[in-house]
Amino acid sequence: MKRSFFLFTLILLALAAILGACSGDRGGATDDVPSVSDNMPPVEEPIRGGEIVVGIAQDLGSSLDPHQMVAAGTAGLREVLFNVFEGLVRPTPDGELIPAVAEDFTVDGNVYTFTLREGVRFHNGEPVTVRDVIYSIERSADATSVSTFVSAFSVVTSVEALDERTVRIEIETPDLEFLAFLTIAIIPEGHDDQARRPIGTGPFRFVSHTPQESLVLERFEDYWGAPAYLDRVTFRIFGSGEAMAMALHAGAVDIAAHLTADMARTLPSEYYYLAGPMNLVQALYLNNAVPPLDDVRVRQALSYAVDVQQIMDIVADGMGHPLGSGVHPGFTRYFHEGLVGFYPHDPDRARELLAEAGLADGFDLTITVPSNYTPHVITAEVLVEQLRAVGVNASIDLVEWAWWLSEVNNARQFEATVIGIAARDLTARSMLERWVSDNGRNFINFDSPAYDAVFAAAQAATDGAEQVRLYREAQEILAREAASVYLQDLTNLVAINAQLAGWRFYPLYVMDLVTVHFVG
Repeated sequence: MKRSFFLFTLILLALAAILGACSGDRGGATDDVPSVSDNMPPVEEPIRGGEIVVGIAQDLGSSLDPHQMVAAGTAGLREVLFNVFEGLVRPTPDGELIPAVAEDFTVDGNVYTFTLREGVRFHNGEPVTVRDVIYSIERSADATSVSTFVSAFSVVTSVEALDERTVRIEIETPDLEFLAFLTIAIIPEGHDDQARRPIGTGPFRFVSHTPQESLVLERFEDYWGAPAYLDRVTFRIFGSGEAMAMALHAGAVDIAAHLTADMARTLPSEYYYLAGPMNLVQALYLNNAVPPLDDVRVRQALSYAVDVQQIMDIVADGMGHPLGSGVHPGFTRYFHEGLVGFYPHDPDRARELLAEAGLADGFDLTITVPSNYTPHVITAEVLVEQLRAVGVNASIDLVEWAWWLSEVNNARQFEATVIGIAARDLTARSMLERWVSDNGRNFINFDSPAYDAVFAAAQAATDGAEQVRLYREAQEILAREAASVYLQDLTNLVAINAQLAGWRFYPLYVMDLVTVHFVG
């Protein structure tokens, strides 16, 4: 059921306040992540043990199957289950890919050979075998299976065991990005209940899941790598930012990410918070098939009407990174910094374009926003005011997350929406392929033959520099065509119990708890 919501008073309050900031990091946070609190714990020896509660804003859905986590609405699930599953390789906080279930690998053109790490066990106690690896890859490449990785693995021509510890994967042609897809979870062959009882190889094992309430993990004692410090982690699901804020003030959660500046500013003294990148593309996503948004001049007018800096000031007191297209700055080599400011705030130009499109008197626009993401809700409220200044009568429909998935993402029954798009792996492909005309995840109905051709050329590129150039060209097309109104990579404000340290930021939308620990 859709509900209207208005937060202009909250916006004014947020705009009026200013954060004091001090530099520093703690427990493995990246060097450029500032603390914006002054009550961080001292540097002491980590304490092994203990339990924490982590607040999250999104329900995890009914299926915990890791091979279905590229579907829309599963970014929050990937964020949490990063602690449960591992692939042959895994990402690091620095954005590198390092061996995980495999201890070593070689790449020879279109052939990838992996040597499995000795002593790796699944959470059910069984050792990982080459058969499990083959099963996991083939399951992900099987168009008739439950997997949604089919497009990424459609290039696989064979997967075979060379001996008890060696797996050989061959793909059709050399692919500069294929290694990043091999972060896909290795799961045990024969376990058919991953949706309800997931089994992986990560530092935490699954305990229980109560839909719309919680997910419980515990430390996996037989983990092959450095073990987690914590004994147990409960992810508690909150349906709104207000509920999350109340839980923080009651001391009911130990960690909560994705806060607004106002929530972080008013934290009790028992918490500190850190700021890092959210690693997503927040935008006013536009349905390119719905009049008048099917007119590029109208989409460009909306882009000129928006003041991104004001949005950043209100949502996170100026923190964040403005965007000009569909890749966020965490993808350093692919990110097109030159597109930032492609549409400067220019209300007069916006009105001119609307007049050229026959809309001199403006038009009505409904912005559908999932209610559980307070930063997106506040962003939408700012957009309403900015668009009104150029004659666009925008209104907000606040909806439940399940409704958004069903009607906006799947049925594409919407005009505009504010949401953040996250990458599933360390490839530009994962950010850009959804906007290909016939891609099933292209919920904005963007249709550009030029974009399709450039994206296809990027996939076929065998030279790294050429591929980067093509991906940047694809971003330029998204900007010129104003496929959406690109806003920012939000700042990820993370509230942390002052007795905890060890939080690390990644260039992906993940929550790594293996290094989080209590301090004495």
